[in-house]
Amino acid sequence: MTKLGLIAGGGALPLALAAHCQAEARPMFVIRLVGCAETGLETYEGADANISEVGRIIRICKEAGCEALCLAGSVPRPDLAALRFDLKGLTWLPGLVAASRQGDEALLRFVTQGLEREGFVVEGAHQVMGDLALPLGPLGRLTQGPEHRADIEKALRVARGVGSMDIGQGAVVCDGLVLAVEAQEGTDAMLARVATLPEAIRGDATRRRGVLAKVAKPIQEDRVDMPTIGVATVEAAARAGLAGIVGVAGRMLVLDREAVAHAADACGVFVVGVADAPV
Repeated sequence: MTKLGLIAGGGALPLALAAHCQAEARPMFVIRLVGCAETGLETYEGADANISEVGRIIRICKEAGCEALCLAGSVPRPDLAALRFDLKGLTWLPGLVAASRQGDEALLRFVTQGLEREGFVVEGAHQVMGDLALPLGPLGRLTQGPEHRADIEKALRVARGVGSMDIGQGAVVCDGLVLAVEAQEGTDAMLARVATLPEAIRGDATRRRGVLAKVAKPIQEDRVDMPTIGVATVEAAARAGLAGIVGVAGRMLVLDREAVAHAADACGVFVVGVADAPV
């Protein structure tokens, strides 16, 4: 079993991956990105590093015997001009600047390819932990009805369109009206914004309407930055009065599937994996 280097940003995903590797007795070394990584990761073998310490991260992972790397968790888009790169980072800097001007996905692809050139195999979170991927069909007891079909199809189409421009991964549609699209603020902030809209154009706790769709960008590097939902997403969708959440089966990550299904049932929100997103 290859030793995994987990380069950990913020959020629950790195914690879930670390716990999974420990439970599966997979050797692991955690790089905790300073200012991003969550409390709790310090209990695992690892080291702290700044995002600009490219050479040090590579060296530490090689010295630790890591053959594979997984980039997981949220990292705010960096101001490259403000970072103090080490020598290896300086050799990456022109490419990082050029890629960042093309969008987030281009930046992530550049980083992934750079790590592969260093001899690492880059694994996606869903490859490290197989049951993270959204299955086909409903997660909990609730599922979509025929009255949701048009909103689901439009939300998937809008999310795919937004993703094709490397803007974001999500969209909210209610009764055919696009209420929000996701950009740099992230899904939870987008849903909080929807919750402030007039109830005349969205649902509420007594009459849930509308859906959130999350779709991987057409140019997405599937091993990095896959669409992800968790209990907090379900609860935020419920506060926004939505009827449900949809994603493409196999191409969206679900943090703690059992807890998400339980939260969805408790909130009266469906979570459904569909076969594919309409073009």
